[in-house]
Amino acid sequence: MYNKTIIFRLSVQKVVFLQLHNHLHKMKKDPLYQLGDTPFDLSVLSGLFPNTKHITDKARRLEQEGRIIRLKRGIYVRSAEDGAHPVQELIANHLYGPSYVSMHSALRHYGLIPERVFSIQSMTIKHCRSFDTPLGHYDYLSCPIAYFPIGIRQQQEGSSQFLIASPEKALCDLLVKTRGLEFDSSSNLHDYLENDLRFDCTALRSFNSSILRQCLKHTTTKRNNISTLINLVEYGQ
Repeated sequence: MYNKTIIFRLSVQKVVFLQLHNHLHKMKKDPLYQLGDTPFDLSVLSGLFPNTKHITDKARRLEQEGRIIRLKRGIYVRSAEDGAHPVQELIANHLYGPSYVSMHSALRHYGLIPERVFSIQSMTIKHCRSFDTPLGHYDYLSCPIAYFPIGIRQQQEGSSQFLIASPEKALCDLLVKTRGLEFDSSSNLHDYLENDLRFDCTALRSFNSSILRQCLKHTTTKRNNISTLINLVEYGQ
């Protein structure tokens, strides 16, 4: 039994070593492989191919070969066909920033709403923008600088890390930025969350009121919506 255990461990070590060797060999042979799933610009591409005179031509060839995808002018990401696993939230962070994923997109990410989201929604301190890309549609809504950093967390998905609103911040953003939403009572807000948004209202029990109060302090619009949410979270009314 002892010998079998040693043989098994040696076999596992050999497999790991071969995988690492192949990974390093591929990186050395193909500089593009170093980028992983992270979006990049032409300056990064130029650094990977320092002997390339016309980097825009190089990017165009890689795009034609199906190895990279052009997200917008000067911004690219490796394709799934090239072995990458593009993460929409990470793309959203890089496409227009500073920004963080929020609203329906973040709530869906946490499993708090059941519906699929067809547009990745983000908040930014810059002007509102929208982008149509081969990998999806991305919307960016503007918010005050002081409001922006509240309740942001860094989320890990595979080897990718991206900025996303906490559930509390995502819901505040939605209540502040969605047109036509005005709530003067907790019962009306609860009905909206449960019936219209189909939000998992049991999650409200674990909401951090401190984040909600910071949002209330620094938002410039629809403060009553956040006040109503605080009452619903803290008192259930």
